[in-house]
Amino acid sequence: MNYESILIEPVLSEKTNTLREQGKYVFKVDARANKLDIKEAVRRLFSVHPTDCNILNVAGKPKRLRSRKGWTATWKKAVVTLPKGEKIAIFEGV
Repeated sequence: MNYESILIEPVLSEKTNTLREQGKYVFKVDARANKLDIKEAVRRLFSVHPTDCNILNVAGKPKRLRSRKGWTATWKKAVVTLPKGEKIAIFEGV
């Protein structure tokens, strides 16, 4: 698995914006990736030195469209912590 395919997209919400002020960045990641893979991908793609990585699986929610019932997709979320003074420039608007 190459590093570009591990990080699918950043999660941008009001809660993740407050986490970003603490040096924590949230990504939607590949379901097969582990903590070491995610830390290495962030290190290589953004040229930073992650100190910690927390992973959780987000379960799908039941949804309904008219008479059809279904579920949203299950996905994996990673919260990557950076040391003080380091930032990912893409998130800062630079």
